[in-house]
Amino acid sequence: MPCYAGKSACIYPSQELNSKQSMKHILLALAVISSQLSFAQNTFRATIKDERTQEALTGATAHIQALNIGAATDTNGVLEIKNIPNGNFQIKFSYIGYKHSQKIFSFPLANPDETFTIDLEPAGTELGEVVIQTTRSSRSIRDIPTRVEAITLEELNEKNSMKPGDIRMLLNESTGIATQQTSAVSGTANIRIQGLDGRYTQFLRDGMPLYQGFSGGLSVMQIAPLDLKQVEFIKGSASTLYGGGAIAGLVNLISKTPQQKRELNFLLNGTSAKGFDGSTFYSQRFKKTGTTIFGSYNYNAPYDPAKIGLTAIPQTNRFTINPKLFFYPDEKTTGWFGVNAVYEDRYGGDTKVIEVKAGGIHQYFERNKTLRLSTQLAFTHNINNESKINFKNSVGFFDRKLLQPNLNFNGQQVSSFSEVNYSHTKEKTEWIAGLNLCGQTILKHPIQAACITSSLPSRDLHNIHSMLPNGLRWKQVCALTTTHRQLTTN
Repeated sequence: MPCYAGKSACIYPSQELNSKQSMKHILLALAVISSQLSFAQNTFRATIKDERTQEALTGATAHIQALNIGAATDTNGVLEIKNIPNGNFQIKFSYIGYKHSQKIFSFPLANPDETFTIDLEPAGTELGEVVIQTTRSSRSIRDIPTRVEAITLEELNEKNSMKPGDIRMLLNESTGIATQQTSAVSGTANIRIQGLDGRYTQFLRDGMPLYQGFSGGLSVMQIAPLDLKQVEFIKGSASTLYGGGAIAGLVNLISKTPQQKRELNFLLNGTSAKGFDGSTFYSQRFKKTGTTIFGSYNYNAPYDPAKIGLTAIPQTNRFTINPKLFFYPDEKTTGWFGVNAVYEDRYGGDTKVIEVKAGGIHQYFERNKTLRLSTQLAFTHNINNESKINFKNSVGFFDRKLLQPNLNFNGQQVSSFSEVNYSHTKEKTEWIAGLNLCGQTILKHPIQAACITSSLPSRDLHNIHSMLPNGLRWKQVCALTTTHRQLTTN
């Protein structure tokens, strides 16, 4: 074909043919590339479960950060991520309350139709194990055949902020446990489990009966919860574990132990009922030693909200100090020694008497002065991963003075407790054998008055009666309209 003049360019037949062939080659190359890209879009499938229970986790997520793509599991715990190119990619699996997991997968997968199983571990802060010490086994609560209930540290902190002076509120809100007030003007109380009298409930501190016998009358009112990490209950007979004093059940108060991270707490609390509480707790573990120190002061002015002239809350002054020293001589042996001291002056009754304005009809009062001293010693030696030996010892001194218009009661008690046990633990069985020795004695005759009025709480009368020397008994007599309990000899 001729090329006409005036044209800027001429196309000949051979050039037009080459252009068409080049276009075909380009289209073919694009088709091949497109098919290869389509083939490189991989799919990842997985089922996400709880590592312990193997239950499917609904709403768990998987995310490929490098590609900014991901997916969430359905009600069966299954998810699917599409359009993943070839290569190595890290996938992050996460769920609320669980530790996240990261794994690297190479695409294309060896088996493109495979569904992977991803197990997520519950986070310790969300679903921590509750270890029980009351049964002497130190197993988790789910592995204990005895019915044991526990109040853990998180709940204790909540209750501590509401009632930091004593543990009465903490116990009273537990089902099956009631705190019964034994004096209308002194505010004293004891524990009743499943309706049985308080003397059938065993009260322990770190597995040791520091509040046994005569000294148990005011125990509930004199224990501040700031240094507790756990409270354990057995509701029902536990006499095979702790003797006849635990027919109704027992309460075991577990103290905090020092950790590598230092802990220092201060608590100040004031109430509209003229009360004030100040507490401090310090703990820290070093290389071979550790320490915890707890101190508190609790005060309450006499409070009469009904304006009837009698205290609903008595005037109270209480000081508490509880230092402990921990030993870690080697990896298999631990031990600790502690001292506990509590002094309390509880003064209730007619407000005029408390204000030193007694006279005429204003005569009645009830005043408790108590001093509680105790020592605790404990050692644990792990023979191997399955066997260990435990030793515990506590010695307590309790002095109580109870003053009423016609009563001058003064009693002192010394008690002791020692125990050694050996435990051998397997996956499905546990053997515990041991020996304990406990005793208590009265140092001073508790009665210094000829006649005791019926206003003395019945629990205290029972405890006093059990502590009297041989030949002394209570005899109930009636004179006119007043009932008296008189101390006589057989």
